[in-house]
Amino acid sequence: MKALTLFGFVCLGVAWAQTAPAPPAAPGAPDLPDDTVIAVFEDGARLTVAEFRSLYAILPPQYQQMAQQSREQFLRYYAMMRRLSQEAEKEKLDQQSPYKEAIAFNRAIVLMQAKVGTALSSATVPSEEIAKYYDAHLENYKEVKIKAIYIAFSSAAASQNSSSAKAKRVVTEDEARAKAGKLLAEIRGGADFVKLVRENSDDETSKARDGDLSTFRPSDNIPDAFRAVVFALKQGEVSEPVRQPNGFYLLRAEQVVVSPLAQVRDAIFQQLRQDRGMLWMRQMNTATKVEFPNPAFLGKPPAPASAGK
Repeated sequence: MKALTLFGFVCLGVAWAQTAPAPPAAPGAPDLPDDTVIAVFEDGARLTVAEFRSLYAILPPQYQQMAQQSREQFLRYYAMMRRLSQEAEKEKLDQQSPYKEAIAFNRAIVLMQAKVGTALSSATVPSEEIAKYYDAHLENYKEVKIKAIYIAFSSAAASQNSSSAKAKRVVTEDEARAKAGKLLAEIRGGADFVKLVRENSDDETSKARDGDLSTFRPSDNIPDAFRAVVFALKQGEVSEPVRQPNGFYLLRAEQVVVSPLAQVRDAIFQQLRQDRGMLWMRQMNTATKVEFPNPAFLGKPPAPASAGK
C-alpha cells in the first residue's frame, strides 16, 4: 500500500511539473497581450490574459470545458465563486468544521504536488549516466522486423465445413503443428521462405506483403509467447513453431537492429529522472516520522507492559 501511495504521489508531481511551467490558453481564446485586462470584479480585482491562462491550466476538466464553450459564462461563474467565497470568509466559515479541515487538506495536496513536481523537474541526469544506462540495457532498444508463415487450425471437425469442393478444409491443431514442422524443415533445408509464405500462409494481410508481419520493440504490447521468441532470434534465423490460440507461426527475423542512443536519449532521460524521483520519494517517506501512541486506534493489540511494572 505504501509503494502504491508513493507511486501515486510521484505521478501527481509529474503531471503538475508538466503543466505548471507553461499554462495553456483556452482553445479559441483571442491572441491578446498577457497584461490585457479581460475581467473586472465587483471588489475591484482585475483578471489579465496571463492570469486567465494560469487559472485555466489548473481547472478540472469540466471547468475547462465550460471556459472553452463560453468564456463569458465561465468568468461570470468565477466571479460568483469569488463573491461567495469572500462572503464565507467574512462569516468565518473557513474556521469551522468540516470546511477548515477540507481547506487544509486540499492546500496540503496542492503544495505536495508542487514540491514533488519541482523536485522532479529540477532533477539532472549527466550525459555519461544516460550513455551507461543505454549500454547496460541494449536489449530494451532492439527492433526486430519479422516475416511470418501462419498455419491456422480449428477445433471444429472437418465435417462441419461447407460441402463445396472448393471450400477450404478445416485443419486440426495436430495437422497444423505437423505442417508447420514440415515447412520449418524445408526452410532449414534451403527452401525460399517467401515462396512458402505465398503458398502456405493463412494470414492474408501479411501474405500479401510476402510475409512481413511487423517490426517489434520490447515496449510493444505483444503476447508473451511472441516476446520470448522474437527477441531471441538472430538476423536471418527462423523460430520453432509458435503456438497461438488459433494457429502456429513460423517467425523469421529479417532485420535485427538496436535503436541508436540519439534516438532514445530523451526516453532514457525521462526514465532516469523518474527513477530518481521514486528514490527521492522513498527517502522522504523514510525521513517522515509519526508516532502512534494509541495502538487500539490502528486496530492493533496494546503494547506489552514493561517487566517489573
